[in-house]
Amino acid sequence: MKIIIPMAGRGTRLSPHTFTTPKALIPIAGKPIVQRIVEDTAKICDEPIEEVAFVVGHFGQETEDKLIKIAENVGAKGKIYYQEVALGLGHAVLCAKDSLDGKVVVVYGDTLFKTDLILDTSKEGVVCVFKVEDPRPFGVITIDEKNMITGIVEKPQDFVSDLANIGVNYFQHAEILKEELQYLVDNNITQKGEYQLVHAIENMRAKGTQFFIAEVNEWLDCGNKDSIVYSNSRILEFDKEISRTSNFENENSIIIEPCYIGEGVHLNNSIVGPYVSVGENTLVDNSIIKNSVIQTNAKILHAELNNSMIGNNAEFTGTSDDASISDFSTIR
Repeated sequence: MKIIIPMAGRGTRLSPHTFTTPKALIPIAGKPIVQRIVEDTAKICDEPIEEVAFVVGHFGQETEDKLIKIAENVGAKGKIYYQEVALGLGHAVLCAKDSLDGKVVVVYGDTLFKTDLILDTSKEGVVCVFKVEDPRPFGVITIDEKNMITGIVEKPQDFVSDLANIGVNYFQHAEILKEELQYLVDNNITQKGEYQLVHAIENMRAKGTQFFIAEVNEWLDCGNKDSIVYSNSRILEFDKEISRTSNFENENSIIIEPCYIGEGVHLNNSIVGPYVSVGENTLVDNSIIKNSVIQTNAKILHAELNNSMIGNNAEFTGTSDDASISDFSTIR
């Protein structure tokens, strides 16, 4: 079994936090988004993961080394592919064509999910879905009485289904997917200038490949600051026993669970929580923080923060219910 994660986009909706860090490497509750994706995907597979392929931009050797390590942590070989030009999700997956054989799970690089299901890899194809209240912003899946997919409709303005495609797709024979993606590129079949993975899936269905749905318990977006903060709160709620290092200093401070406190953090005369993640080597002094994500090596001084995200090596003093501070910035 292989996992392919297209993650070449810089994540402009999450700026300014993605100016220096690719979106998939942003930590949530102490782990980068992409690490959570790999670990959670491995858990739903019924056989070992032999390879994790990451489709990236040119993010640098340090980032690539981190990705290889993430793959190794689930017992797999890590492989790096490059998408030189942003030509859509289908094009990104095709950039990993050398990994498109046998059983493959393609997972979008900003898709976090929670589920107890195990993928039925005896099926030719499986698309994971989540039931949403308003289907209009999403690609939705229509099914028959056997949960076999009968159609995929992008952003329907009239109701056809409330089962949103969350971006976790299993292919029993990825060689067929590769052929269909190559067909799109060779014939310049695009939507708004991009090659779409969903078009390849629809072509596979038209030629007889049967896809079924698997419904997850929760789907978490990581596209912007507010969704990162919300996803952080949900992950902390899901796993209230998230491992927390004991190597941090707490001087006269109160921690209201659930929280993640990283190694080397110094809390002084502060109240932290609930739903707060504090990255490694951060100083929190005379402050009140709730429902926020603080990255590494930051300084939070005489502050009150809620629904906020503070970048690596940033410094913040003041009061905010909506702060979004980039790496290496100072707000006083």
